[in-house]
Amino acid sequence: MTAVRRLSLAALPAVLVLLAACQRPAETAAPAAPESTAPATANTAAPVAAPATAPADIARRAIERRATEAAIWGMPAVNYDLMRQQMLTKTAGKENQVIYWGRPLDWHNQTLTPNPDTIYFMAFINTKDAGPMVVEVPPAGPDGSVNGNFVNVWQAPLEDAGLMGVDKGKGVKLVFVPPGYEGTIPAGFQAIHPGTYGGYALVRSNLKSHAPEDVAASVAYAKRMRVYPLSQAASPPETVFTDVQNVDFDSTIRYDDTFFDNLNRIVQAEPWLDRDRAMIDTLATLGIEKGKPYEPTADTRQALAAGAREAQQYLAARYDAGLPAFYEGTHWTYPAHPDLVRAAQADFNEPDHYPVDVRGTTYTYGYIGIKHLGTGQFYSIAIKDRDGNELDGGKTYRLHVPANVPVAQYWSVTAYDRQTHALIRNMDRASRASNSSEVQKNPDGSVDLYFGPKAPAGKESNWVPTDPQRCFELMFRAYGPTKAFFDKQWKLTDLEPV
Repeated sequence: MTAVRRLSLAALPAVLVLLAACQRPAETAAPAAPESTAPATANTAAPVAAPATAPADIARRAIERRATEAAIWGMPAVNYDLMRQQMLTKTAGKENQVIYWGRPLDWHNQTLTPNPDTIYFMAFINTKDAGPMVVEVPPAGPDGSVNGNFVNVWQAPLEDAGLMGVDKGKGVKLVFVPPGYEGTIPAGFQAIHPGTYGGYALVRSNLKSHAPEDVAASVAYAKRMRVYPLSQAASPPETVFTDVQNVDFDSTIRYDDTFFDNLNRIVQAEPWLDRDRAMIDTLATLGIEKGKPYEPTADTRQALAAGAREAQQYLAARYDAGLPAFYEGTHWTYPAHPDLVRAAQADFNEPDHYPVDVRGTTYTYGYIGIKHLGTGQFYSIAIKDRDGNELDGGKTYRLHVPANVPVAQYWSVTAYDRQTHALIRNMDRASRASNSSEVQKNPDGSVDLYFGPKAPAGKESNWVPTDPQRCFELMFRAYGPTKAFFDKQWKLTDLEPV
């Protein structure tokens, strides 16, 4: 694996220029003050003590500084809560039920880097009052299959299920067990221990194609999943499913004072994990204390907003610095830093390793944790073209996908907004995939895809539109990647400007 890339704070000015350039028109910077031309003279005066900083200024700086660190640390939990709040406030869905999108996702789904070539089912679990909760995944068969991932509030991976999961497509009954539970789990059920009362299940129902009948079959198959209390396992109640396909579901990260409203909600609802107890005093400085009302003043909210913006700039600089390359010599990178993958596999319990910065960066552009990354699915991200330039939505690019992609299921390429990491707004298409029947192949079986504001002549079926006023990024997904995929016997090349 590539060694960790250390980020210098000197990178922050560069990333601010990038963020401005990616959303035109860019603001004009104020001219710098002219340098003094006075000759240097020896300083013979006695040293002068620096003026004392007012206590109010010290307090504000402390809030800003600690807010920045809290935002980086709390990113995965706030990411989770943003999705949960969208469900609770914009849909009829509730915890311990299932919401789903009855068609492939479009830009109205503003979650982070979602896959528009599958059908999404989500369940937000809460065991605090209900006790252990079962999520039952049906066995795969000719009528369908899923790829499911299960995480806790911090989006630490607990287990994977479905065709490439722990059950290998045989079906499984996973039980979210609340903290401190001392009961037994019956035979035929598999316990997972989040360490939190809340949890999350993301189940993607695979599509044979985007044809209406195949979409309907995919939805019908996934609706065989069940969510119910373990206490009612002998006669499970009906699972409630809510179709949210027409909802403007926006869980993009808010880098302002409201970030800490979400973070406070998590602190009040969930137990402290031992590894995070050092944050108790830090959050108290921000007014977030377990069991106490969160009532920040207007001045505190201004300081919190400043801290959140600082976190945004820092994490954006880390993201722009780049993840390790997946294909050597290209800009296609791993979806998460190896440090984070290592920590997640160890349940974040290594005594001398807790990569908060890389975790915070990752959950600015994605959500969900995968327990066995590379088994059921593998992702790769590109934010630059072959020349190392940002992907400009006003230009046109070609991506050559060689023939015989080594996957057992399908591959896809999706374009996202570079700043929000969500599907590009107001576009009627976000991706092209091998399960899209209209995609044209070359005589040798390879595929040329195009990304830009207008389709090249005769290439409409292989084109993904971009916003000419914004930069974009790509994610390549391989579902059911084979050994040949990881042996790099097949290689994806960089985007080329047309």
